[in-house]
Amino acid sequence: MRGVLSTTDAPPAGTLAEPGGAELRGGWRLNPLVDIRPESFGAMAYHFGTRRLSFLKSRRLLEVVRGLEAHADVTAACRAHGVPERELSAYTRALRTLAETDMIVPRAGLGAPAPIDRSEAPGTLAMAPTTSGVPAPAAPGSGTRARPSGTPLVERFQFGLDAPICLTWELTYACNLACTHCLSSSGRRDPAELSTAECMRVIDELEAMQVFYVNVGGGEPTIRRDFFELLEYATAHHVGVKFSTNGTRITPLVAEQLAASDYVDVQISIDGATAEVNDAVRGPGSYAAARRAMEHLAEAGFEGFKLSVVVTRHNVEQLDDLKAIADLYGAQLRVTRLRPSGRAVDVWDDLHPTADQQRRLYDWLLERGERVLTGDSFFHLAGYGEALPGLNLCGAGRVVCLIDPVGDVYACPFAIHEEFRAGNVRSPGGFAGVWRQSELFAGLRQPQTGGACQACSAFDSCRGGCMAAKFFTGLPLDGPDPECVKGHGTGARQSVRPEPGVDHSRSRPSVPVTLARRPPARACDESPLADFALSAPSSSGSG
Repeated sequence: MRGVLSTTDAPPAGTLAEPGGAELRGGWRLNPLVDIRPESFGAMAYHFGTRRLSFLKSRRLLEVVRGLEAHADVTAACRAHGVPERELSAYTRALRTLAETDMIVPRAGLGAPAPIDRSEAPGTLAMAPTTSGVPAPAAPGSGTRARPSGTPLVERFQFGLDAPICLTWELTYACNLACTHCLSSSGRRDPAELSTAECMRVIDELEAMQVFYVNVGGGEPTIRRDFFELLEYATAHHVGVKFSTNGTRITPLVAEQLAASDYVDVQISIDGATAEVNDAVRGPGSYAAARRAMEHLAEAGFEGFKLSVVVTRHNVEQLDDLKAIADLYGAQLRVTRLRPSGRAVDVWDDLHPTADQQRRLYDWLLERGERVLTGDSFFHLAGYGEALPGLNLCGAGRVVCLIDPVGDVYACPFAIHEEFRAGNVRSPGGFAGVWRQSELFAGLRQPQTGGACQACSAFDSCRGGCMAAKFFTGLPLDGPDPECVKGHGTGARQSVRPEPGVDHSRSRPSVPVTLARRPPARACDESPLADFALSAPSSSGSG
């Protein structure tokens, strides 16, 4: 599911019930299923029931939302928290957006769910963002630098957050496949991977930091004997989980158990609409196994699971067919960009789409809009003109990061290299210490000059493209993306490229892997930054 990032800055004068908007009569309150995490720009509100993340772009708006229940109506709440009369309309618009997305609810007739208690109550998990807010300076002592009140949200995110919105966690390098484009070069289990107890300690940290979401992968994560135990522990501690799988272990029984659990999200990897195209990348029999997993999930009544496709020059012409397969099973298509990381370094020249295919892909994504998820992978294509839905910002070390199976923390899931290693969760400060004190992350959160791309007319749209794609093709990090739509990356690659990390399928001693089935647990939906559309209902801009 994709959410909508909407802004409500300084709208024209309005009423509490404008045509087409939510009625804001009477008393309101924060939905008991919503948790709020303060940030320098205001706050992030996460709805554990509707899979939605909202950005409250004002600390005063945060105070109003928290204080709604104590006042007769929204106007009284705004005035009680010092909102000037001239700004009441703007705050009303922001609150209306929150009402339309179920973040705030009428006090009368409210159902029975108990307020979220992060220390005790288990959470129900999911994700898909929207945003509402009125610009205002950050409150003193908010923990990060205050930003100008008129700064667009994307500009504020580049300076980093007090905690990630989400992170990717590769639980194991063990995998029963050997995909040619595997970003982590998976295959054999690393003997030093985090133990069950260590993983649980990391989850405790994520809960304390209010990290709403974890994207679990590998390798094949279900190979870990404690996989479902860890999912259950995470969901009980208010850390959402979405797991990616090749589908080989999604049996009819497992599918039924998954379908019976609320807010479980499963992402089946498939890289072709036919066995010929898919199996050339993922290995013989992998297409049939993925289709069987889809059939089992559909027959069990699991709606809305994802089909995850890495776009290559061999499957880009099959996107309509892949969308039809997703529709057949009541699933949703998610397409992501091929990066030259891991084993994909070796096949990049043969697999990444041609310039003509990039243009057709861009047009296809514009046409599909909300119906296809993109993982925010394609902001480098914005140089063609209209920006694609998404944040259009490299979030590495700012709003996302990666934890690998041995606890190393990297700025980006596609940049597994010592150059981008920020620390290890086994260090005395744990994950929180790495996120908040890493010199690497501090550098990434500084204003970026744009380098050679600064003078390009498309820089504000594509922002120089993907850091990992540049690094592993031998391009400078402040230079153009290797797939720059203006052609600036052509011919700029160096003859000597950085080597990717260890290839676990070929270079590590074999470690026995025991397959064991565990009952599935709850999981959740998409990355909060991956799949939202930016819209601006206000005529005054998106600041």
